[in-house]
Amino acid sequence: MVALFLRGELGSDRFGPPLRDALAAEDVPETVVTAPILEDAGENAARLRLLDATREYGRRTGLFEGFPHDVRWDWVALTREELLAVRYIDWSYWLELSGQTRLPTEAAARITAGLKPFGVPNDGVLTLADELAQGARFPPLIVVSERETGGDVVAEGHVRLTAMALAAESLPDEIETLRGVSPAMAGWSNY
Repeated sequence: MVALFLRGELGSDRFGPPLRDALAAEDVPETVVTAPILEDAGENAARLRLLDATREYGRRTGLFEGFPHDVRWDWVALTREELLAVRYIDWSYWLELSGQTRLPTEAAARITAGLKPFGVPNDGVLTLADELAQGARFPPLIVVSERETGGDVVAEGHVRLTAMALAAESLPDEIETLRGVSPAMAGWSNY
């Protein structure tokens, strides 16, 4: 999860620069994120430090406030319908964009209607949606839930999820996703 989370952040216009700064501060090559060797304990420790430095993961504050420690991570194939039912985190921007529903399909409709929450332009997500419609594939999303099926909230990949909702007809029947499950997930401040 940590490796995939950092990979998604590295490609972000907003979160990529702070991650690159943390890589430089740690004197860690970018390949630790772009081509992770998961069997390498030193790399794994570096990735944990990076995610803590940029998103306070180890401290369980900031984005990860209240995030449970007992999460079981598995690769799952979500259907198109399951993916489009994944909710955004409980965060002001995503609430506003989705009309308080936290649903990417509602956000897509509002973007199509020209809504720009907090004055944030939609150019980036519209470009990603166009790329998806042209056949581009994105890194897998990370979702979390307190149960084995349903109740998913996106932990990483909000913009990609929105682009997928905008170009839903271009999605494959199943989308590989990393899902974390913990009965304590409701204690995460953003769940």
